[in-house]
Amino acid sequence: MPEALTAVWPGKSYPLGATWDGEGVNFALFAEHADKVELCLLDGSGRQEQQRIELGEQTDQNWHAYLPEVRPGQLYGYRVHGPYRPEEGHRFNPHKLLLDAYAKAIVGTVEWSDAQFGYRIGSPREDLSFSRRDSAPGMFKCQVIDPGFVDDRHLLDRGLRNYWGYDSIGYLACASMRLCCRNMRVSWNDSQNR
Repeated sequence: MPEALTAVWPGKSYPLGATWDGEGVNFALFAEHADKVELCLLDGSGRQEQQRIELGEQTDQNWHAYLPEVRPGQLYGYRVHGPYRPEEGHRFNPHKLLLDAYAKAIVGTVEWSDAQFGYRIGSPREDLSFSRRDSAPGMFKCQVIDPGFVDDRHLLDRGLRNYWGYDSIGYLACASMRLCCRNMRVSWNDSQNR
């Protein structure tokens, strides 16, 4: 594992998501019933967790931190701790890497397996059981972006466009912002031409 980041500042609770300000990145996540939130920084391949940082600040149910050493391109996800009481609607499971609902870019692919489920497939308790399998290796990853370098030109050159303007995996990840990612296709028109 590479050398850990040394600077973790309190940051701000708003805006939600990962926000690059030209000097570092503010991370903010809404998690009303969470007991603890961990930010997971991943290597460029998205397969290796480099560091886990506890977001120690909480304001109005938003957990947050500012990392002055993080730059655009950084892959990340969250692990959120809290009650696991499915009968009450709480299914917190820190073994599952979560996408940031406010991510501005989502990259990679999903490798479906039983690890993606919060419960143990085949358990007599069915979806009330608890899975300890790590989902991170087979999950999409969020990516910090520099919004000043987003370009849809390659879509126009191919005669394509994104009809919805958002990402169907992360509704707040503006599709035009994540189109810069080569390994994902988000244009509805493009998926019809496969």
